[in-house]
Amino acid sequence: MANVATAPTGGQILVNIENISMLRDIKKAISMVRGVTKVTVPRTNKRLSSYERSLRDLDEGRVYEYDSLDDLIKEIEG
Repeated sequence: MANVATAPTGGQILVNIENISMLRDIKKAISMVRGVTKVTVPRTNKRLSSYERSLRDLDEGRVYEYDSLDDLIKEIEG
């Protein structure tokens, strides 16, 4: 009796992306490749705490400094 090897019916590729803003373009490019039937992006269910969001803001430069409270109030009032 002979052994017959069959080609796999499906496969997966894991792509890690540093800049999440490129996600839409990367999904579009991958979906245009011949043979790709579905592109999914797993979602994390974990919500960040306010502390974790603050650390992310620091890392991404969303921090503002004012010399005084009066300067902050002037900025808020416009």
